[in-house]
Amino acid sequence: MTTILVTGATGGLGRPTVDLLRSAGHDVRALSRRAGDGRVVADLETGAGLEDAHTGVETVLHLATTRKSDAAQTRTLLDAARTAGVGHVVYISIVGVDRIPFAYYRDKAECERLVEESGIPFTILRATQFHGFVADVFLATRRLPMMLTLPVSDQPIAVEEVARRLVELAEGAPAGRVDDIGGPEILTLDELAAQWQRAHGTHKRVWRVSIPGKTMAAFRAGHHLAGLPGYGTETFAQYAERRARGTNEA
Repeated sequence: MTTILVTGATGGLGRPTVDLLRSAGHDVRALSRRAGDGRVVADLETGAGLEDAHTGVETVLHLATTRKSDAAQTRTLLDAARTAGVGHVVYISIVGVDRIPFAYYRDKAECERLVEESGIPFTILRATQFHGFVADVFLATRRLPMMLTLPVSDQPIAVEEVARRLVELAEGAPAGRVDDIGGPEILTLDELAAQWQRAHGTHKRVWRVSIPGKTMAAFRAGHHLAGLPGYGTETFAQYAERRARGTNEA
């Protein structure tokens, strides 16, 4: 049994990851700023509580993201992990962070650099966008008479499958940067929108929006794709059907 600290433990990726780790018999500390069952309270922003949270920890899974200060929080976490003598840090990143000039991606790339240069043995996994992210894009326009898409393709993956891969990596030896993972299909956003509408019984017109600039050019070039065959097995159509049924059960 390994003692594992998980940041972002209450988030969309953290919850299934924590569940899988505990099912495998590990002693899991779910880091949170708020007290709760099975949680350890600490703040990645200020560093408060991190020393106690790391006591006796062998492996850290760093899944937390704020979309505004990831690098600063990662630096604070690594300082605490180094002081505590943690033997393995597993970091989740995004495919294309080093090739797409998007501010959030640049911050994630900086986090990768911090992990690599921390002196702590590490594993970095990059994944494509989750099914839920694509769904949120479509849901953002649910009150409009049309669906909005972009002229790009995507390779969405089930968050549960990313969690399963993270658990495999946490249970193994530090491996550096491992192979990127993505879903089983690469489809245009128009095709994904059609699958979403089919599952939910809607028939809105799809309006493709073109956005200029280097960031969108990088997405159009497919720098955010992991390539096929993908690691994941659940298709976006299957996920959309799950959401339409109102369940997260496979």
